[in-house]
Amino acid sequence: MPGRPLSHAPAPRARRLPRTATALGTALAALLVPALSACGGAGTGASGTAATLKWATSYFPAHWDPVVSGSGAQFRELALTYASLTKVDEKGNAVPDLAKSWEYNAKGDEVTFHLRPGLKFSDGEPVDARAVKAAIERAKKQKNSALFGDLTSIRSVTANGLDAVVHLTQVDHQIPQLLGERVLQIASPKAAADPAKLDQHPVGAGPFLVKQLIPGTKAVLARNPDYWDAKHIHIDTVELVSAPDPATVVSGLRTGVYNFADIEPSQAKAAKQAGLDVFVQPGFNASNISLNINKAPFKDPKVVDAVRYAVERQEFVDKLTFGYGETTDQPFPKGYVAYDPASANAWPYNPAKAKKLLQQAGYPAGKLKLDLVIPTEDPQAEIVQSQLAKVGITVRIKIDKNWATPFFAKDLAFSLYSTTGRDSALQTLTAHFGPNGPLNLSSPYEPKGFEKAAAKVRETPIDAPDYPKVLRAATRAGLESRALVFTYSAPNLLAKSPTVSALPKNPAHLNWTGVTIGAAK
Repeated sequence: MPGRPLSHAPAPRARRLPRTATALGTALAALLVPALSACGGAGTGASGTAATLKWATSYFPAHWDPVVSGSGAQFRELALTYASLTKVDEKGNAVPDLAKSWEYNAKGDEVTFHLRPGLKFSDGEPVDARAVKAAIERAKKQKNSALFGDLTSIRSVTANGLDAVVHLTQVDHQIPQLLGERVLQIASPKAAADPAKLDQHPVGAGPFLVKQLIPGTKAVLARNPDYWDAKHIHIDTVELVSAPDPATVVSGLRTGVYNFADIEPSQAKAAKQAGLDVFVQPGFNASNISLNINKAPFKDPKVVDAVRYAVERQEFVDKLTFGYGETTDQPFPKGYVAYDPASANAWPYNPAKAKKLLQQAGYPAGKLKLDLVIPTEDPQAEIVQSQLAKVGITVRIKIDKNWATPFFAKDLAFSLYSTTGRDSALQTLTAHFGPNGPLNLSSPYEPKGFEKAAAKVRETPIDAPDYPKVLRAATRAGLESRALVFTYSAPNLLAKSPTVSALPKNPAHLNWTGVTIGAAK
């Protein structure tokens, strides 16, 4: 991908984004009046005051144009103001959002989405099929789009009133999963005609309206009375702020500066002791060691296998997740429909075997030296360095703040990556194992049989009885890849005040439908 914009890269999950607030931004934030008048009476707390969500996030959007932000972790924050054709339920299935229903043609290469009538964007523009067509075309064609690679199955869109007909390049039953809030958050076409302006002044049809925005620092949003499901949105105001240092988030929650935040596993005990609700939101997070088999020394399969056998996954869990994570050798959690039990533990920890393979490859202890290039300090890297040292590989950790450029251009030989997964399991697979997959450091390499297995998934309706078997076969084919060594899954760990009610357990998403904020107990 040489020359492509950096925003084409999905954002890593396990690493915190760099802080972008400046001293001026901080000063402006202090002057910002956070309170907004309540939009109707539906969201007032028990005391009669406006129900305000004070959310400290480590993933404050660098961009508010969803086409530029892409499908990385910040999609949860953007979903406050943008709605999509579909969303997911607690089982991870696609359910209606802006589209009330959809159906495929008999062949499976065309799907028609029927939009809800009478909806409008916050600038008054209608939410219709033309808006869907514009959103998809912009995601495919805008120069700095981070989404073009996710929409390769879409040939064109025909707009007919409230019916958006999506014409496909192939049979693909994953489209309703794909066109949810991870990939197609829909902006007003009028506002999106000036993408740079949209980036600073978001205009969507989601549950909240952006009232004030300090880039990189703070956003204040108000309940959208015109949202299609506004009657079930009981929060009047959202104050979204870029989280400070992790060590100070818990104190902010305890004192009421925030009432909702993502936290580090190391802070979970302190949060519980402070009387906060600490919980794990389901997700598809997975971290991996990325290898480029087009570059030495990984051109030699014996070296790749040596790295596989040298990895002791439990150490990542014990040292990095404080008991909240779990080991993984796949890009899916155990129990998920795409997880393949037949592939579990295919490369168990065996340092003796790793040493033997290195000897056979011509690398006695101490001879092989590798540069592990990462974007910022990361304890994962130190664990990899230590584990590989035990089998005779010297790892030098190198930090490159512009890491994304060589990583997504496939110029690195050895790196780390963490992903939040995708609502479409096949999209997760193709991103990791496909020849053009952004997370496949060895592009255009793909494991033998993967393309055929992926095609079979697309051709199989998600509700077909054999879909789980077909999907797991594609996972199995993908895991033959020599480009990735999966290590562990970090949790979506969150803490909230007891005054904030429980969130629906939609995997990888934060759904504010039905959530209330009441008086302190």
